[in-house]
Formats: sequence, structure tokens, C-alpha cells
Amino acid sequence: MTTIATTARPVDPDRLQAFLGRMVGDVGATLSAGLVLLGDRLGLYRALADAGPVTAAELADLTGTSIHYLKPWLANQAAGGYVDYDPHDQSWSLQPEQAAALADSESPAFFAASMQLAVATLADVDAIEERFRTGEGFGWHEHNSGLFDGTERFFRPGYVGNLVSAWLPALDGVLPKLAAGARVIDVGCGHGASTILMAQAFPASTFLGVDYHPHSIQVARRRASQAGVADRVTFETQDAAELGSGTADLVTMFDCLHDMGDPLAAARAMHRLVGDTGTLMVVEPMAGDRVEDNLNPIGRVFYGASTLICTPASLDQPGRRALGAQAGPTVLQGILREAGFGRVRLAATTPVNLVIEARH
Repeated sequence: MTTIATTARPVDPDRLQAFLGRMVGDVGATLSAGLVLLGDRLGLYRALADAGPVTAAELADLTGTSIHYLKPWLANQAAGGYVDYDPHDQSWSLQPEQAAALADSESPAFFAASMQLAVATLADVDAIEERFRTGEGFGWHEHNSGLFDGTERFFRPGYVGNLVSAWLPALDGVLPKLAAGARVIDVGCGHGASTILMAQAFPASTFLGVDYHPHSIQVARRRASQAGVADRVTFETQDAAELGSGTADLVTMFDCLHDMGDPLAAARAMHRLVGDTGTLMVVEPMAGDRVEDNLNPIGRVFYGASTLICTPASLDQPGRRALGAQAGPTVLQGILREAGFGRVRLAATTPVNLVIEARH
């Protein structure tokens, strides 16, 4: 018979209640993730933002949805602080800050898509449970398809808010090249959000996005056509470590180096690709170098993603380095230096990003 060892210290009822309170909050947040996804898909947040205070019946009419579902949905959202409720006239509304995060997909603060990513990831928990036992990987391509769209929508607001205005200007001498006409390669481009944003900002330059995932490349090509930049942007299915040499003025890697089975081999390929005069920009999740530096809400999110997405992806590839989403600046810059880059520096940060510049 299996027994569970107990510590000498007795259970403190107050500490237990506080801990259970946190768990109750987590259960509510987990269930609410699906409700945020519904609010996003059904246009409920957008309608609340546009209409101002409305009753549940009015919101049902505006959105063509059932009031029987809307009533508990609205109450859940108000309980979580996502929606405001006025008991005097029984109306529901969004504050401007809530609308920026939930209703405006072009806002740099848009966060509703994070729930699409989370819900899709949780659909693969059974598969990850098995990988815990076997140590095998679970490739990006094997995930629930909602993860691909959710990832694009989750990261795009950060790119909109920072890529052209802050990250590229932080690189040494890159903006003049882009304005004059540079060749840019976006590695791990996914659905092409970062590639297309750069192409729109720098019409004299040409862009190549590469990703190992064929479905993402197909979506990226459609996105480029819809954005009107397909004449200057191409997308190809290709492994990062197999790219050529000496052909790029700028190579970018957004939130993908830590997912790779052999990030050193990929970094060496980037070293060849930029030649003597090009620049590599690596954007990675914000992290400190020690576990204790990352025991905070942002670290919790990224360690969760690392367990369910990033580490399994790396373990599915040759090399199986399994850096995870919290590798930290010292490890990341060390990989780039080992790959041959002589000048490596932290060029910029946000609350959720590290931006590293590497040159020969």
C-alpha cells in the first residue's frame, strides 16, 4: 500500500484556507478562459465596447445570441473584473482599459487571443501526460489547430506595439538599410505577422519568411496577399539550420529559438546567413537567469507554455536541447557567442520580451 509522508509541522488552517482560495481563483480563471474565447468569437466584447451600457436582453439582440447563455456569461465576466455591472439598471459595460484588452484586436494591449492559445493548448494535455512518462517530444505540428491561430493573435499586438517603433530602431545601423532596401529573412515566421508588419513599414526592402510548418506557410502567403505585400514578401517551408549563407542584411527570430531542438545549429546557420555586415535580432520571452527570478505571474505563464508547448516541440527535433521559454539572457547570449557572433548585446526589453542583437 502506498502512503503519503507527512511533515512534522501541523496544517495551519489559515494558510490552508489562503492556499485553497488561490486554487479557487485558478479554477475560475481556467473555466473563464473558455468564456473569454466565446466572447471574442461571438463579438460580445466588441458589441459591449461599441454600445456602451446595455442590458443582457439588449446585448442578445445586438449580437444575435441567446439571453439564457448571456446572463451567466456576463456574470462570470463581471466576477472576474472583465466586464462592469451596474445593479441599479442591470446594465453591463466595458471600461476603456477593458475594451483595449478584450475588444480591439489592433490594440497593443489586446489579450483576448491569449485565451484561444490557452484553450487550444489544454486540449493536448492527454498527449503531454504520455510524454511526461516516455520523455518523447510532441511537435508543434501535432497540436490542436487552434494553437496556431491563437499564437498569431497573441503575439501580433506586441509586434504592432514594439517591432517597428522600438525593437528595430534599437539595432545598430539597421533602420537606414531597411529604408534604402534590405534583404530580410524572418525565421520561424509562423503565420507571417512579423514579416508582414516589417514589409508594410519598409516598402523598399524584400522579405523572406521561413518556417518548418507547411500549414503556417500557406496561411502566411494568404496573409501577405491580403495585406498587399506579396510582391515583396515570400514564404517558404524550410528548416532554420539548413538556410544558406551571406545573403541577408537582417535576420529575425521571434519567440522561436528556444523551441528548436538544436538552437546552436540554428544560430550557426544565422551566423552564416548574415555574413560580415548583417544583423541577427532574436526576440525571446522575458526571463531572468535563475528560477527564482521568474517566480512571478509572467514566469508562471511562460513556464506553463514551456511545459505544454516549447519543451515538447524541442524534444521532437534532433538535438533535443529543451531550452524552454525561460532560458534567460545569459544562456541565450551564450548560444549566440558559441555560434560565432562576436558582438552580442541585449538591445531592448519589454515586460514580456528580451530583444538580443548579434553581429559578427
